[in-house]
Amino acid sequence: MLLLGSVLAFAAVAVVLIAVGDFVLERNEIFKSLRSVRQIEIMPTDLRRRELATPFTRRLLVPALRGLGSFGRKFTLPSVTERLNKEVIYAGSPVGWDGERVLAIKFATTAAAAIGMIFVAKAIHFHAFRGLFLILFGVYLGWYFPEWVLRSRSGKRQGTMRRSLPDALDLLSITVEAGLGFDAALARVARQEGGPLGEELHRVLQEMQLGKSRADSLRDLGDRTSIPEFKSFVLAMIQADIFGISIAKVLHVQAAEMRTKRRQRAEEQAQKVPVKIVFPLLTCIFPSLFVVLLGPAMISIYNAFKHAKK
Repeated sequence: MLLLGSVLAFAAVAVVLIAVGDFVLERNEIFKSLRSVRQIEIMPTDLRRRELATPFTRRLLVPALRGLGSFGRKFTLPSVTERLNKEVIYAGSPVGWDGERVLAIKFATTAAAAIGMIFVAKAIHFHAFRGLFLILFGVYLGWYFPEWVLRSRSGKRQGTMRRSLPDALDLLSITVEAGLGFDAALARVARQEGGPLGEELHRVLQEMQLGKSRADSLRDLGDRTSIPEFKSFVLAMIQADIFGISIAKVLHVQAAEMRTKRRQRAEEQAQKVPVKIVFPLLTCIFPSLFVVLLGPAMISIYNAFKHAKK
């Protein structure tokens, strides 16, 4: 009887504890739900404050450019947008920039240049034909100027990467031959080089850490650059990864090839110098030499003829 009473008492205590525990857990869940609701209620206020903290010009221009880009994309060929997207990628993919935004800026600068040229033509009192020519020149300049700036930036970035590639491959080959794995060697080179090449190598490492295969990451790296040497290096690394070839040997061969190509480019640039210097010689240096050398003689001849006539 005593044993039965103890069992019943223990069961009652257990039931009470379970009920209390369920109640506490339920209250915690309720509190969590209420906290989430409060956060949802607070979020619009925080977003509004954050939105108001941004400059007014940015709040005005960014949506306007987005709408103008969507509108302009309907009147342009898809190949134009694709080309602009590639140029943006070659320029380093600045945050918030894509081909559609560049297209919007092209439309905006075209309209601004055309309106500006209209005012200039009226201020100078140009004839109708000359004014029309000036407006067309403004349209041409406004349409192509943003793309020129973008190409200049992408070309400068790609040129920096091309100049850094041979040294980076030498360092990568040395670190792999010293015993480091390819990923660790790539991280070392990315820290050592910096600049656009270091940024691209860091991006490759981040993509591999997120689960993308090495071949896909390297293939994307080749797509983000317009340098033939870079594409050759990426293709060699992908083939070495697929067929199990020694990466150290492949890197050694690639480094030697890049050094040879860099020397050939330097020789090519040196051979172009005589041709490029002809125009400055003809327009700037030779006339000055003629004036210095023949000037006194011409003055003497003029004075001699003048005295002979007398």
